[in-house]
Amino acid sequence: MHRKPLLDLLDKYNKQHAHEHAQYVRFKAFVSGASDCFLRRHVPGHVTGSVWLVSPCLKKVLLTHHKKLGAWFQLGGHADGVADILKAALAEAYEESGFTQLNVLQDDIFDIDIHEIPQRKETPAHFHYDVRFLVQAQETAFIVSEESLDLAWVPIDQLEEYTTETSMIRMRKKYMAYLKTNQ
Repeated sequence: MHRKPLLDLLDKYNKQHAHEHAQYVRFKAFVSGASDCFLRRHVPGHVTGSVWLVSPCLKKVLLTHHKKLGAWFQLGGHADGVADILKAALAEAYEESGFTQLNVLQDDIFDIDIHEIPQRKETPAHFHYDVRFLVQAQETAFIVSEESLDLAWVPIDQLEEYTTETSMIRMRKKYMAYLKTNQ
């Protein structure tokens, strides 16, 4: 089953983040029940992959000013049929940043989020079931892709100058805990 690796990662995530159990249950039910969950054509939603991409010095996160949504987020996007969601997330990070070298800091899921994407033209409103990974850039000079208005290296402690979105603040908290454990 092409969804089993993701379901296994979700189960491991649930054990590590039991306080997020309700979101895990909803996420797992979606993936379990939708055989085409990795395809963007699947409505009411689909799995996406993204990265909390930190700088080589580990003190900044690379954010994109998303062209369609007009807000600052982590890099990522659609899986487009790729069931290996880490591979899909890394492909999006390479595409959106122009980086050539990325280092995955942990193979486990860093964060999950379910968020609604508003209707846009002929695309109805739908949900993104976003799987996020912790990744470190090996370089700092980026290229702004046509999907973004801009990219910025944001000091971790200045995140609120770019966004107050709940999941972004949650990822910063998880990242700070990661740093305490791994330095």
